[in-house]
Amino acid sequence: MEELRELERNQMNNELLLDALKTENLDQFRTEFLEMHPYDQAQFYTSLSDEFRSVVYKYLSPEEMAGLFENIEIDEDDYESLLAEMNPSYVADMLSHMYADDAADVLNEINDEQAVSYLTIMDDETANEIQGLLNYEESTAGSIMTTEFIAIEANETARSAMQILKREAPQAETIYYVFVTDQDKKLLGVLSLRTLIIADEEALISDLMDDRVVSVPVTEDQEEVARKIRDYNFLAVPVVDFQNHLLGIITVDDIIDVMDEEASDDYSKLAGISDLDHVDKSPFSAAKKRLPWLVILLFLGLLTASLIGRFEETLSQKAILAVFIPLIGGMAGNTGTQALAVAVRGIATGELEQESKWKLVLREAGTGLIIGLTCGIAIIFIVFFWQDDFMLGLLVGISIFITLIVATLAGSLVPLLMHKMKIDPAVASGPFITTINDLISILIYFGLATLFMGYLL
Repeated sequence: MEELRELERNQMNNELLLDALKTENLDQFRTEFLEMHPYDQAQFYTSLSDEFRSVVYKYLSPEEMAGLFENIEIDEDDYESLLAEMNPSYVADMLSHMYADDAADVLNEINDEQAVSYLTIMDDETANEIQGLLNYEESTAGSIMTTEFIAIEANETARSAMQILKREAPQAETIYYVFVTDQDKKLLGVLSLRTLIIADEEALISDLMDDRVVSVPVTEDQEEVARKIRDYNFLAVPVVDFQNHLLGIITVDDIIDVMDEEASDDYSKLAGISDLDHVDKSPFSAAKKRLPWLVILLFLGLLTASLIGRFEETLSQKAILAVFIPLIGGMAGNTGTQALAVAVRGIATGELEQESKWKLVLREAGTGLIIGLTCGIAIIFIVFFWQDDFMLGLLVGISIFITLIVATLAGSLVPLLMHKMKIDPAVASGPFITTINDLISILIYFGLATLFMGYLL
């Protein structure tokens, strides 16, 4: 009920804002708009037409637009067109007022020539700070860290530290942690805001800090950083170079974005689609993303058809065998996908780092054995009562028994092997493992049928 009321309030605000834009009522627009949360501002902004957005740029300062752009959720391709609507100096000023990591994220989404032009207009200090973040490899700790943090030297007192905190807090992204360094900017420890507030004013920071600080190297993969923040329940984690110099921090809000991005990426690969971040407006764009995997699977499907063709003589002798092809293939695909999901999740969450990978394989093999035995015995009796042919039921039952064990093993081993080869295990997608298991199941089924043929006839 509360969500419905909130939705109605937002809708009324949007109508008032739209009316203010239409009537060019500057004061009303600014009063209503600046009272909104930056996320709601971004939602309203992206819903506007080009004509009304051009008015917004006149009504809002670059600093006010900066907060909006830090909360915007649009397709990567839309950044260039939105920035192109603004005056270049306006864009440069807006990016300068954004946190450096957020500004770097925006510039990463546009072409290099356009990004360089904005950096050239900025003041040297801000441009160098953003440029430094752009130089780090994508999806590493360096690429998602922010350089707006508070660091205090260990020889400071609590009183002087509080003065530094008051002076630098407006520019910092978070002040819940104060990081402690030596004179060479090497990370020594961490201090919570609570500890600093209640400390004696003359106490040295070196005596107050916790030297068991957890940090991440600047080259660390963003997934590993997300896992560490999740495991330790941090609000922020410091980023250091190989000599332990403090370079920046990664805050929990950035990690939420990373987790969302990685989950979407893994789900896309498991579904056999290149990108599921945004709903495509064009069927051509959606088809372009889905076709590559489907073409690969098409050729794998042709291999399956070719394999069935090689057993044409077996089928001609006992045509009823064709009825059970979808059953065996479907069971193999489903079981393999279940094992795949368990393995990929274990790798993604880091659970497999804490236990032997062979333990997972043996567990999945045991699961496949139990499932295969249960389904195999059930299908023997079903086929016997349906077709009045015990040998046919025995053939289908044994085929399902062996196929489900092999499919479960394949579903768990393939992602583990890919992880060992430094390939994203999510690439072993559901459609891919299903098609592979189709090939295996057909080979097992018709291989056994050829051996059983004397008994079937």
